[in-house]
This record gives sequence, C-alpha cells and structure tokens, in this order.
Amino acid sequence: MALAWRVLRYGKALRNRAPGLVTAPGWGEIQSLVPAEYALASRELPKHLSCQQLNGICNTMKHGLKRDLSIGEPALRDFVLHDLSWHAPREFVGHGGGRGPAQRQAAEASHRQLFAQSAEAMVLLDPWGDRVVDANASASTLLEIPLDELIGQRASGLHPGQLADLQVFTEEALERGHARSEMLELRRSDGSRKALEYSATRVELRSRVLVFAVIDDLQSRRMRCARRETVHRIRRGDAWWRDAEQFFRDLERENRLILSAAGEGIYGVNADGVTTFVNPAAERVLGWTAAEMVGKTMHDLVHHSHQDGRHYPEKECPIYAAFRDGIVHRVDSEVFWRKDGRPVFVEYTSTPIRDRGILIGAVVVFRDITPRREAEERLRGALAEVNQLRERLEMENAYLQEEIRTECAFDGIIGTSAPIRKVVEQIELVAPTEASVLIVGESGTGKELIAHAIHSASARSERPLIRVNCAAIPRELFESEFFGHVRGAFTGATRDRVGRFELADGGTLFLDEIGEIPPELQGKLLRVLQDGQVERVGEEQTRTVDVRVIAATNRNLEEDVRRGRFRQDLFFRLNVFPIQSVPLRERPDDIPPLAAEFVKRACRRAKKAGVRLTRGDLRSLLAYDWPGNVRELENVIERAVILGHGGRLRLELPARNKSREAAALPPDCASAEPPGDAILTESQRRQRDRENILVALKACNGKVFGKGGAAELMGIPPTTLSSRMKVLGITRGQVLAAEQADTG
Repeated sequence: MALAWRVLRYGKALRNRAPGLVTAPGWGEIQSLVPAEYALASRELPKHLSCQQLNGICNTMKHGLKRDLSIGEPALRDFVLHDLSWHAPREFVGHGGGRGPAQRQAAEASHRQLFAQSAEAMVLLDPWGDRVVDANASASTLLEIPLDELIGQRASGLHPGQLADLQVFTEEALERGHARSEMLELRRSDGSRKALEYSATRVELRSRVLVFAVIDDLQSRRMRCARRETVHRIRRGDAWWRDAEQFFRDLERENRLILSAAGEGIYGVNADGVTTFVNPAAERVLGWTAAEMVGKTMHDLVHHSHQDGRHYPEKECPIYAAFRDGIVHRVDSEVFWRKDGRPVFVEYTSTPIRDRGILIGAVVVFRDITPRREAEERLRGALAEVNQLRERLEMENAYLQEEIRTECAFDGIIGTSAPIRKVVEQIELVAPTEASVLIVGESGTGKELIAHAIHSASARSERPLIRVNCAAIPRELFESEFFGHVRGAFTGATRDRVGRFELADGGTLFLDEIGEIPPELQGKLLRVLQDGQVERVGEEQTRTVDVRVIAATNRNLEEDVRRGRFRQDLFFRLNVFPIQSVPLRERPDDIPPLAAEFVKRACRRAKKAGVRLTRGDLRSLLAYDWPGNVRELENVIERAVILGHGGRLRLELPARNKSREAAALPPDCASAEPPGDAILTESQRRQRDRENILVALKACNGKVFGKGGAAELMGIPPTTLSSRMKVLGITRGQVLAAEQADTG
C-alpha cells in the first residue's frame, strides 16, 4: 500500500474565537501521498526541504499538494512518514507579518503561557489528521492522561467506542463555527465513566482549519450550579419564600377561576374515594353544594345505584378504578343521583392523579346528557313505532295478497233459498254494530264468506279483516301468534313480532275453528276480549287494541261447554249474535246457481269456453246429498270441467243416498234414473237412451254427423245414431225446441 506522509509546521498564534478563551498557538499540516514505488525504492528524503524542493518532489511523483504553499514562506522544519510517532517541537516558525521576530516571539510566549496555565481544560484538535495538536495541564488532569502523551495522541483515542459522536460533534463545529455536546465521556479501564461537556470553536491558523475545544466535567458543573443556586436562595431569604407563596396563591386562584368557568362538572377524589374539590357546574348538576360533598365519599353520595335501582358496588365503579389501576376510564352512559333523588344521565372521564409516581386519587369530568338521552329515547320510540307500522303494513299486505290469491268462495252470497235470505237479513242487522258474532255450521257451508260480508258492511271495512285458523296454531305458539312477542322472548324469537290482535287493531279479527283452542289458553283470549289489552310475550308493556271479533266453528259449543271442553264465559262473550250457516243439502234450490257460477270460474281457470250445464247434469247434482257442502260442489264442478270435452261436463259423483234424495227432487227432475244397482225395464231403458241422445244433440246444437257431432260425442257411427233416433222418435225439431225452452 502507498504510504502517506505529512509535513508539520507551526502556524500563527490563535486569536480569541469565543468569549472567555485566550489566544494559544496552533499548528497546521499539509498532506500529500507518496507512491509505493517511491517508498520501496528506499530513496532517502532530505530532512530539510524548501518549498520549491517539496513542490518539485510532488510534481515528479505527479501528485499535487493538498494545500498550496505560498512562495517565499520560510522553510518547513521537519517531516515524518505517516506511520511514525514523531512530533515537531513547540516553536513558532513564520515570516514577520508586520512584527519583528522578537515581538512575535514575546506575543506567542504570552499566549502559550495563558493557554498552559488556564484552569479550563483546553485542547486543540486536528479533525483532518485525527490528532491532538496541543493541550494544557487542566485537560491532562481532566482526561487523566499525562500531558506528553496527550499531545500528539489520536483524537479518536480519547473516547474509544464513541467515534460516531465525536464525528458528529466536530462536523457541527466545522460547519456552524461552534458546537456543544454532552454525549462524550471518559471511559476508565475499571469500567467507570465520567460524563464530559465539550464546547468547541472552529479556528484557522495559516490557512489550516482546526477545532479549539474547552472540556468540562458535567458532574462537577452540576454541583457548582447547585451550590450557586443554594447560595442564591439563602441570600434572597424570606423575600424568595414570600414570592413563592404569592406565586402559588395566584396559581390556585387561577385554577379556581378555570374550574368555576368550566361548563362541565368537575370533582376530585383521593385514594380513599373521598371528595377533595367540586366546581360550580357539578353543584348545579347534582344539586349538592361543595360544602356538602367535600369530605364525603362521592360514590355513596351520587353513584350508589344503577339506573334500574340495583346496587352499584364500589369495586365495579370506573371512577375508583382510575386510581387503582392507573388507567383513564371513559363511560358513555351512566347515572349520577341528585340530592332530590332524581337520576341524571351523564358521560364522564375518570383520570388518575399521580404524585411522584404514586396514585393519590382521580379527577372526574362529567357532562349532563339527560336532554340528549331523552331526545334519543324519543327518536328510538318514533323509529320503533315506524318499524311497527311498517311491519303491520307488510303483514296486512301479506294477508290481503293471500286473500286475493286464495279468493273467497264467492264474489258475493249466491242463492235465493229461504235459509240464505235469512242469513242475509241477519248480516244486515248485525254488520253496523260492534257486537261479537258466532257463526255455526258444517265445514264448507261458507262461514268465512259470511264473516267477510259482515266486515264489508260494517264501519270497519276500511281496515283489514284478519283471519286466524285456530286449529292450525301449535299450542306452544298460541300466545305469540295472537299477542306477539319481543326479540329473545324464547328460542327462535330473532325479531319482534306483531300479534294478530295488534294487526287487526281498528278492524275485524275472524277466529275460525274457535272450538279448537285448548282450554288452558281460552282464559287469556277471554281477558283480551274483555279488557281490549294485550301484552307481547317477553314484554311488560300493555297495549290497547280496538278489535271486533267474529268467530266460527263446526262444533256444538254448547255441548262442549257442558262437557267442560270450552269455557262458558268465553262462549257467552262470543255468542252475542249467533248465525246458523245452513248445509247445502237443506237448500237444494241454491245448487243450480252455485253450479253455474262454479262452471264459469272453472272455465276461466282451465281456459275452456262453451261448457254449459245440462238438465241431466243438474239432476245428477240435485240427486247428491253433498256432505262437503259448497266446497265439495265447487271441487266436483272444477273436476268435471277439466275431464269434460266437446263442451260437455263429465261429472263423477259418489253413488250415495240417491234413492233417498230422489223423492225430494224438484218436479222437473222426477225422471231421474233409478239407482245404479236396480234392474231396468224396457221402457226405462228406452227412456234412458232417449234422454242420452237428446243431451248429446243438445250439446252439439242438433248436429248429428261430422266432426263435433252427437255421433262422435257418443262414440257410435252416425248411421247407428240415426237409426236409434228414428226408433225413439227423436227429431232435430225436438232438440231445437228443447234448447229454446232451456234458454228461455
């Protein structure tokens, strides 16, 4: 590797660079690099070189000096290779600069004497060469290094392991002109350390930049400051204490003014929970005076109970927790209790107070949120009401849609028989009233239709008719279905539900199959009917409802009352106005119009046209006893429309009780066929064939031959049909006359 060498020279005496510093001599350096070949050739360099000689050597080696040398500068004294531990003697070399040699020597000697005898530790550092250029005896004592060893030593060796801090310090001094650092320390071999403070100034000596530093022992300086402060306090005497007392009085007064002006309530408690101070805002909110609260346990005074009256244990109190765990506790909604016993909704923050690291209490800042809480409650109530109305409308809409889909048995009550006229008269009488109605009759007789007619003719017609099939509700869900429930009332109750009574508020509630309600639940229904009040399952709030009740049953409730299966008081409550729904077999005059209406409905659903009832169809319908009443009649007609073709119905009726009913048939149906198991006479057979052909001709508008004719409809050849018509004496004129009679 190439060996670096330097030439050392003494420079001009330092001028004062900072207050309190004295001038001191320094020295600069000029560096250059000597190639390895030059060193290896063992060329001997002379010990005394002139500037011209040194420049010549550098030019020969094709290296320039790092710093220019002025022509005419005195000869440099000596030089050493970089790896030698040689130091130039302490003397000044230079040209006069306006002074004679004797004057310069005297001034420099005076400066060096001041530098050497100063009580402050001073060193002159070369940051470029990492050397201690000069130092005084105080620096030697402070750094605990002999002076001869200190001068010329590497500057980085003064603080081993702290090169980064030393570089930062010197770079700041070079950049800004001055620097101060407390990061450097003296590390002894026994492991002990001494903290030092460096104050440095950048200086220039004969075009060379050095760092002049004053070093101080931090611990000694702090002790001096402490002694100086102590002496100062002693000298001030009582005046200082009077000033301090006045200061604290003013500070306390300012704090009290701040506490009094604060809009939030503020009070403090010590580590025992005893109140230490209260501001006026807290007095106004809580109703207690500061004199009544200070010295008392705040928890027992204002925070002893929850909103619902339950005891509030101290160990659960967030205010006390602050000076136990040292954590700030924030609570959004709790209650403090006023002096008059009223609760005040508050939000508060409990902040721990520490003295020298010890928890001594807490300060509580709270705000009265009662108006905001009341507004939120009103808003929640309004939202709940909106949600309830929305759910109610949704359910009403669902019920109405269901009614539209399922349709009633009739668009209106159809029939002209005496029983039907009586029912209509009863409906007209009871509809305008608010009386409860009990409709009794067999299944399929149109009880629901009667209930719809009563509701439509009443003053409640603008509100919905809510239908409840009591036989379809499980026993365990009866209360929930009728009265509603709140969320969480039982397993599966994931949301609030409006009961049927609330849903029918202002309208009519139709209780179908009322006799199927279990006896243990009939009492709850009776209470609602009597009081007009319901309570949702899982809720204590009582709700008032205005509902008219129409009940229906196919059972004999009077017999159930005698047997103990139905409550007598509930029966009396429902049986205010009884209506008997007559079975179809007791009003045969209503079968033809009902059948005609059902044919129209079935044709619309099946998308068939031209299907009509014949006299034979009517005789068959009249001969049947209809145990399923109107519902069975509708189903039979719909099935006949689906199975029929060519405009003719295909009725399929069970053969039951026809002989009994045949005697009761109307006069125009007296020729009905005998029972299917009877033996026909020849005249009866001929009469049957004649009627069959007439029906076929009528269905085909008298057409015999061709597509859509009677022969095709009967499934026989046209010639066979013509032969039978001649034998039986049937002509087309008879067929047309029969059609005209039917239509007329």
